[in-house]
Amino acid sequence: MTAVPVQAALALGDDALVLSHRLGEWAGHAPALEEDVALANIALDLLGQARALLSLAGDEDELAYLREERAFRNAQLVEQPNGDFAHTIARQLYFSAYQELLYGQLSAADGPFAPLAAKAVKEVAYHRDHAEHWMLRLGDGTPESHERMQRALTALWRYTGELFEPVEGVGVDWDVLREHWLKTVTDVVDRATLTLPTGPQTGAWAAGAGRQGIHTEPFGRMLAEMQHLHRSHPGASW
Repeated sequence: MTAVPVQAALALGDDALVLSHRLGEWAGHAPALEEDVALANIALDLLGQARALLSLAGDEDELAYLREERAFRNAQLVEQPNGDFAHTIARQLYFSAYQELLYGQLSAADGPFAPLAAKAVKEVAYHRDHAEHWMLRLGDGTPESHERMQRALTALWRYTGELFEPVEGVGVDWDVLREHWLKTVTDVVDRATLTLPTGPQTGAWAAGAGRQGIHTEPFGRMLAEMQHLHRSHPGASW
């Protein structure tokens, strides 16, 4: 049996866990009831992925609720606050397009992540399709929705580079992954009558350090909220 690369399982699992929590924050606050349900379903899909991945690295509950901030290995993109709905959609398109391609490569490889990736890639295809639908609707909508969507794409672009920093134990071709991701995202953005940010003025491809445990300021507050109940009532069950 192929040994599970623990740090790789943590990186992929933390990505899914943190984004799941961020999307869960929309419950009761989405712009329409249908979106409450859609975002909750995406969050649950990601939570299922997180549980499967973190269980490969240890006890899933302890890893989710008892680690300190510096022990998390998620990319900084997924921890960014929801902002307005446009920010959530831009974050989701960037990440889902990446995750769909990543799982596609992993499912075709002979490794410990192949079974999970083969199942999850179908879920992630829906996540990407949902984000694409809203990107087109908002980008090619009213002047205000267009402006908000463009602003969100630009604000979050700086965090996309880290997605393609190689993670040890994740056997994919990272250069090919980035090339296909850029093509996918560019196609959606163009059809939405928007512009993908480029150039140093937007911090293009400025990879963060989330994989090394260095996170942005909002992550600490999010983590405290996520872990509060478990830490306040250790050992409780219901």
